[in-house]
Amino acid sequence: MKQTNHFAAVVLAADRTANDPITQYTGATCKAIAPICGSPMIIRVLDALEASDRVKSITICGPPESVLPDCPELKQRIEAGRITWLPNLDSPSRSAEKGFEQVELDTPVLLTTADHALLTPAIVQHFLEASSLASSDATIGLVDYKNIVATFPNTKRTVTKFRDGDFCGCNLYTFRQHGRELVSRWRQAEDMRKRPWRLIAQILGPWTVLRYILGFLTLEQALNAVSIKTGIHVQAIMLPFPQAGIDVDKVEDLLLAETVLAKPMAPGTIENETTK
Repeated sequence: MKQTNHFAAVVLAADRTANDPITQYTGATCKAIAPICGSPMIIRVLDALEASDRVKSITICGPPESVLPDCPELKQRIEAGRITWLPNLDSPSRSAEKGFEQVELDTPVLLTTADHALLTPAIVQHFLEASSLASSDATIGLVDYKNIVATFPNTKRTVTKFRDGDFCGCNLYTFRQHGRELVSRWRQAEDMRKRPWRLIAQILGPWTVLRYILGFLTLEQALNAVSIKTGIHVQAIMLPFPQAGIDVDKVEDLLLAETVLAKPMAPGTIENETTK
């Protein structure tokens, strides 16, 4: 397969539930366009992606066409051809599959979400540079949980615990051609969401699940188990940015994001060091 260092970005931008706490708190007609420090979340994400010379195109799945007039800046970018808009489907995985269909098979895809309000050009660049060098079918961005706690001590995140550390996802993924098959497995996961342990056992196998429960499993061993079961090589990309592990799912997350964005970047921070 032809390798390239440029990625086509797909952004999931639809509400997951009818009673999203962010829309209820802000009064926005869709979570993706909820304002944070005066700017819609999705615009912050698009700005970060457009600033990267590794991103050659951007497709968004959602928000619904009916709410686009409520975000004039987004509507303008779509009409100008800077962004390709697709209607969202009935689940994130199906929307992702639809977005992937717009991308040539030999072009790797970056998948992220519109609620990644603290996404920055430096985070995007770091993740895509590392993913370009990875000899894998897919990559997943992770942050060490202890780095998040050290920077944001009062935040509550979803944590996956392994023998070699506790990690948080960043809603950042890349997929080469073969790696795209993971999205169909994601759809299976959504279909089996009421029976999660059955799904995990199918993907990892009962022995691997038992080792995880007992605290014996390392992150690498878990990813190797996925690769063996699926035939898809997945590699973790560890990100040195604590804010990469903060997405806006709760009102507390929104208030945290506003606090971070309102604070000027201090010299010598990891963001500045990375972008030098």
